[in-house]
Amino acid sequence: MDNNIEHRVVLALVMFTSFITPFIGAAVNLALPVIGREFDLNAVGLSWVTMAYLISSAVFLVPFGKLADITGRKRIFFIGNVVLALSSLMAAFVDSGVLLIVFRALQGVGSSMMFATSIALITSVYPTNMRGRAIGLNVTAVYVGLSAAPILGGMLIEAWGWRSLFYVPAIMGIPAVAIAISTIKGEWAEARCQRFDMLSSVVFVLSMFALMYGFSQLPKSYAILITFLGIAGMAVFIRWQIRSDVPLFNVNLFVGNRLFALSNLAALINYATTFAITFILSLYLQYIKGLSPRGAGMLLVIQPLAMALVASWSGALSDRYNPGKIASVGMGIIAIGLALLTPIGLQTSTFYIGSVLLLVGIGFGLFSSPNTNAIMGSVDRQHMGLASGTVATMRMVGQMFSMGIASMILHIYMGKNSITPAYFKPFIWVAGTTLAVFAALSLFGIWASLARNKE
Repeated sequence: MDNNIEHRVVLALVMFTSFITPFIGAAVNLALPVIGREFDLNAVGLSWVTMAYLISSAVFLVPFGKLADITGRKRIFFIGNVVLALSSLMAAFVDSGVLLIVFRALQGVGSSMMFATSIALITSVYPTNMRGRAIGLNVTAVYVGLSAAPILGGMLIEAWGWRSLFYVPAIMGIPAVAIAISTIKGEWAEARCQRFDMLSSVVFVLSMFALMYGFSQLPKSYAILITFLGIAGMAVFIRWQIRSDVPLFNVNLFVGNRLFALSNLAALINYATTFAITFILSLYLQYIKGLSPRGAGMLLVIQPLAMALVASWSGALSDRYNPGKIASVGMGIIAIGLALLTPIGLQTSTFYIGSVLLLVGIGFGLFSSPNTNAIMGSVDRQHMGLASGTVATMRMVGQMFSMGIASMILHIYMGKNSITPAYFKPFIWVAGTTLAVFAALSLFGIWASLARNKE
């Protein structure tokens, strides 16, 4: 096959999956009030519908990134599409909140296989001078998915119920993979001669799970112990990786590569301060403001739409100018937006919220594509899968910490109570406190983004 055609097919497939996954995630957030009523889930229970997906996505990213470098990135990517499609189909027929959370976790496993390989596939097939534009288009697909979710998701929920959201990846995923398998003949596995460290993978998965689950359950006493065990397990894992000849996770990429380390730190903080905004505002708009899923979606669409419009342009711009500096400007804009959202209250106008979401979306679009381009351009080709998995890990761990912070504050202010009129005021405190914490954390993200530009 002509290389240009294969490049386009790879990019199209990656963009398709990059559209579907965030579409489902954002649409499920919009459906949380409906799901809560059907399965009688409280506020913390609703947060687990989101967190189950995030935890399973995050803990498997690094092992799948390494496995993709050894066995083939295309293979792992395709298997991930199949797992996501089948788990989505099963999630559409559950009859309890527990089963929904279980299949959301399985969705996360499939998504982790795609997240760990998508950017690596693009980087493998595109030359350096075209990589930023391709990454920008892929990031745009993510934001288009996020943009479509509030509108299309709201329409699907109101017309056919929340279960219809899971039909989308189930119906569209398998045909897309079949077309790609018959079209893409190449495979990319620069580390094929290396062995896969299964023991380190098990330690990493268990430690990450303990850390993220424990953090999400703070400040409960048992959660402190679980979090500590997760941190201790990660310390053991890192020590093993430093001594290993074929590490599952190349710690030296962080120790000896300032650009790689600080760009990933900036990504981690960025996602930790922005992901739960949609979760909080979706509940706020539907419970406090009384909007329908479609009405809330029409307002929430402003942020991802701004991201989509800016991300492709900023990705191409990062091919010509210092991507770290462009990303730093974006991070600063996000910090301003978070500070403006902090005083949210019962009387806050939807116009004000929409205006601030526009500002945050512009900042995110300026940050994401250049930051990813900086990360992928800082490593050798044999580490592309690992770097891609690391980028995705920073994103998913950041999103998990974002939801963990929101869930912890929910637990502190509301306990196990549902969001009823009697608890509207505590929920407003939850929203304001969460956004204030995010605004404070974003200052560290600005530092990390600026610090990497020093020679």
